[in-house]
Amino acid sequence: MRRFRIGGSVYAEDAPELQEALTAAHQRHERPLCMCRGDGLPMYIARMGSLYVIKRMPLSGGEHDPSCASYESPYELSGLGALMGSAIQLDPQSGMAALKLDFSLSKIGSRAASPQASPGSDSVSGEAKKLSLRGLLHYLWHEAELTVWTSLWAGKRHWWNVQWHLREAAKQMIVKGRPLAETLYVPETFRAEKKDAIERRRAEALAPLATSGSGPRKLMILVGEVKEFEPARAGQKLVIRHMPGFPFMVEDDSYRRLRTRFEREFSLWEADDRSHLMGIATFGVNAAGLAVIEEIAVMVVNENWIPYDSVHERKLVDALARMRDKSIKGLRYNLPAEQPIANAMVQRLGQSIALYIVPAGVDDKFELMLNDMIEARPQIGSWIWRVSEGEMPSLQLSRPRQDLT
Repeated sequence: MRRFRIGGSVYAEDAPELQEALTAAHQRHERPLCMCRGDGLPMYIARMGSLYVIKRMPLSGGEHDPSCASYESPYELSGLGALMGSAIQLDPQSGMAALKLDFSLSKIGSRAASPQASPGSDSVSGEAKKLSLRGLLHYLWHEAELTVWTSLWAGKRHWWNVQWHLREAAKQMIVKGRPLAETLYVPETFRAEKKDAIERRRAEALAPLATSGSGPRKLMILVGEVKEFEPARAGQKLVIRHMPGFPFMVEDDSYRRLRTRFEREFSLWEADDRSHLMGIATFGVNAAGLAVIEEIAVMVVNENWIPYDSVHERKLVDALARMRDKSIKGLRYNLPAEQPIANAMVQRLGQSIALYIVPAGVDDKFELMLNDMIEARPQIGSWIWRVSEGEMPSLQLSRPRQDLT
């Protein structure tokens, strides 16, 4: 069980007096210390309704003890490693992560941008040292700890949880000197009886998009669940769940490019009624007051909001969902499909085990890179599913490390 130092006292995470201590620490702007190692590691306090919760500082997971719930395995096993120090720069004093984006948050002129989709691009717009639109969605999901799962949470993760965690994660990120939270819009859970209040809060949140005169127009970032695309007189209307009566306009050319670039994601979503299609987009408001999409990317998640990008990953996350052990889904960010990643990590008895899926038809280069990843981290166990060899191997991971592969 985790213990935290707050002021001059140490509290177990289930201590009845912890909430009172967190309330006082939040008012003092004091950081709790996770006591899993040495003199403690700084955490931060977030408010969730009337409760206060302790959250891990951005990109600090590797500093925690492997037995700690805040521990994370090396970022180099996912697409995050390639972005550290370039697209993502952490300020150790403030704990804020400064992000460099490869898409614009402003727009000159009235004509909608023409997305530049290609087979390897990550939005329907990728510089390796900057975050693509999909890369930002992956980073938000990671820092919101929405990639983490255990069977103990079954049935307990809903949209209001997802929305809150995404917004809290954005508060720890900086884009061009300003908090990302000021630019990010994630719709709150819609309730008909609270329609007027919800729409008022939405109007307040989107007020910065109002423009007057000439000059660049500000854009915001939307993260929400795609309900459907509807044909309009010109282009398509993107309907976001929890935003009834507030369509986003998408040009026909942008929509065609979106379906081409993210053909795999749309296929997975359309084939599984339990899945959700998450969208991330930059958008502005035109002279008529309509919300217009500039760039957009999508990601498929399962019913527990865990991302996956193939039927094989879906099978893996389904199996992990039934395990009490903590699992963390690996994400690609800007990495191409030809480069291996740890598709997931499992923490069991203080040991991290990397789970790798080798797609059918990969070349020798893929196998060599995978072997290098495994050999470079002998302290991390490994499990490999070579799809060409048949069904997924058992996830009974309690055997000695050398037997897992």
